[in-house]
Order: sequence, then C-alpha cells, then structure tokens
Amino acid sequence: MIRGVWKTVLPALALALAAATQAQAQSSSMLGDPRQRGPLKLSDVSFTYIAPEPPKKLKLHDLVTVMVDETAQVISEGEMDRRKKAEGKFALDKWIVFDGWAVRPDPQSSGPPKIDGKMENKYRAEGELQTRESMRFRIACEIVDVRPNGTLVLEGRRFIQANKEQWEMSLTGIVRAEDILPNNTVLSEDVASLRIYKREAGHVRDGYRRGWFLQILDRYQPF
Repeated sequence: MIRGVWKTVLPALALALAAATQAQAQSSSMLGDPRQRGPLKLSDVSFTYIAPEPPKKLKLHDLVTVMVDETAQVISEGEMDRRKKAEGKFALDKWIVFDGWAVRPDPQSSGPPKIDGKMENKYRAEGELQTRESMRFRIACEIVDVRPNGTLVLEGRRFIQANKEQWEMSLTGIVRAEDILPNNTVLSEDVASLRIYKREAGHVRDGYRRGWFLQILDRYQPF
C-alpha cells in the first residue's frame, strides 16, 4: 500500500518542482513582456509624433541658400619708448705738412683743432587699434561639383543696381551634404574654404572712400 502511495506522490512532486524552476516574475512594463514585443519606437507611443522629412538628395546644379553671418573683432594696443644719447670729443694734437717731397711736423699756432659734440634723441609712440566688422546676407548658390567623398562645391553671385548704386557679392566654398538643412539652407560657418567677395559702388561709396593720395600716405607712412 505504501508503495502505491509513493507511485502517486512522486510524479506530482516532480511536476511541482519542474513548474517551480520555470516560474518567473511578471513584467511591470505597460507595454508587455520585452521578450514578446519588438523594439520600442517613438511613433508607436507618442500621439504628437511627426515623422521628419527624409533628407533631400542633392545633385549637380541644384541651388542651396547660404546664410552668411560673419563677425570679426580685433583689439590691439602698443607702446614704445626709445631714448638715445651720445657724446663725443675729438682733438688732433699733431699735424704734418708737406715741404716738397719732405714731410715735417706742422705746429698749430692757434692750438690743435678740436671737435666737441653731443647728441640726444627721444622717441615715444603709443598706438591703439580696435576694429569690428560684420557681414550678414543671404545668397543662393549653385552646386558646381560633387566630390567623390560626397562633399559639394558651391558657387554663387549676385549683382544689384539701384540708380547709380551698385552692390556685387560672390561666394564660393565646400559643404557637407548633411550640413544642409531640410529647407535647403546652410550656415556660412559650416562652409569650408569659404571665400566671400563684396563690392559697392555709387554715391554712398564715394562719400567715405579714400582718395589715391591718402591711400599712398597710409601705405608708406612718410611722416
């Protein structure tokens, strides 16, 4: 009878032990068991999610707007103080005189000639320079070349004339495709080998430009 009881109890104990070894704690995630669901995506859990626009594939001769915003500031100060002083005394005690082919001493009846000199030079200079330059405009550029590594070569020109006033601007540089924003614009600080040319002509420019003589004076500084 006991042997029959063990035959009934032992299988039940084996099943209980097997179930105990396989039991695991429940997941507290509201999204379900991580082993039974896929990777989480923002588009699956957010009601305000807006999918970003796919990057635009740029090709040769496409147009890109460069937003130029360049600012430079330089502060320089200098001071120099130079002094130079010299004194000299010279006297010739003995002289000679030529008498035919002969040379004989020539006594100086009025005393030997003497030279006494004194020189003093002082120079003091102070200089201060402070400049601030800013350039801000937008210019549409054309992709003139696509490099093997994917970088784009930009080139753009703009010419504006209003009566006698003229403005001419040009820009060249190299930019990475990933730096171009979805609205097809790029910042000038992201443009490599950037070269900007800006020229003005007209009455406004003539009012503050330097003449050729002042340019020579400023270049060589004769005074």
